[in-house]
Amino acid sequence: MIMSRITKDLAEIVGRTPLLWPGWLPLAVLPVAPFFCGVHYPRWVLMWMVALIVYVSCKWLTWWDEGRWIKATRARQCAYLLAWPGMSAREFLDEPIARPWPDLPLWFYAAAKTGLGAVIVWGVVRKIPPEHELLAGWTGLIGLVFLLHFGLFHLLALFWQRAGLNAQQIMRAPVLATSVSEFWNRRWNVAFNQLVHRYVFRPLARRANLAVACLTAFFVSGVIHDLVISVPAGGDYGFPTVYFMVQGCAVLFEHSQIGRRLGLRGGWRGWVFMVVVTAGPAFWLFHPRFIRNVILPMLAAIGATGR
Repeated sequence: MIMSRITKDLAEIVGRTPLLWPGWLPLAVLPVAPFFCGVHYPRWVLMWMVALIVYVSCKWLTWWDEGRWIKATRARQCAYLLAWPGMSAREFLDEPIARPWPDLPLWFYAAAKTGLGAVIVWGVVRKIPPEHELLAGWTGLIGLVFLLHFGLFHLLALFWQRAGLNAQQIMRAPVLATSVSEFWNRRWNVAFNQLVHRYVFRPLARRANLAVACLTAFFVSGVIHDLVISVPAGGDYGFPTVYFMVQGCAVLFEHSQIGRRLGLRGGWRGWVFMVVVTAGPAFWLFHPRFIRNVILPMLAAIGATGR
């Protein structure tokens, strides 16, 4: 019985390989290319190059896996590949929504977040004394997240929704999450979660137990962030991976008997636990070497520090 199940799983994997390997190829090869090209870029440029290559490779994977089978216009296919940061090809290409009238409060809200991010980056950062470089770097990093992920991506989602496409917001008020599970699954960078859930968690959950699938998904997330953060920074390797493993352990703890008894899956207790777990060890994710070697030089290059 066990051998039959293993044989069936292997047959399924082998049967899908001829279809999927062209989708996986860019992600397996391209992200490390900038480190072997023989050109010495500034560390912050290298970080953006790696991040962009990983992003484009992931977009290609999702399109190759499901997007190319969907009957959509070339313009719509190109819009998914080039002008939308989401990672669900089927959602964007095959699930149209009714065109809503412009919801002005939402547009103003998205624009306000974009403006807030710009003010933080080009206004607040330059007010911080030079001796507090880590504070300046963290402030600029927060401003960039507001500018891009919370602001511009929200405006882009509203634009595509107005065009009748199912483009859901990437950041969904993560501060309102009342558990670590809700934070990572439904509120913070939903596009990345869709990607990891589809290609890591779900296949493993079918072949192993949920705990192994959960921890592996967070481990893969950590490795990807190490590639984008620690490698360009030139050190402190493994800290982002440790951060994400802590998140995975916290998710499992929430769903344990002790976690349920403590009320960590919702309510104010769950919210406090979420804040402590996600924000407390954040310096492992964006460690000091990354702030000093990547973020601060980037802020100086874009004129945010005034120095």
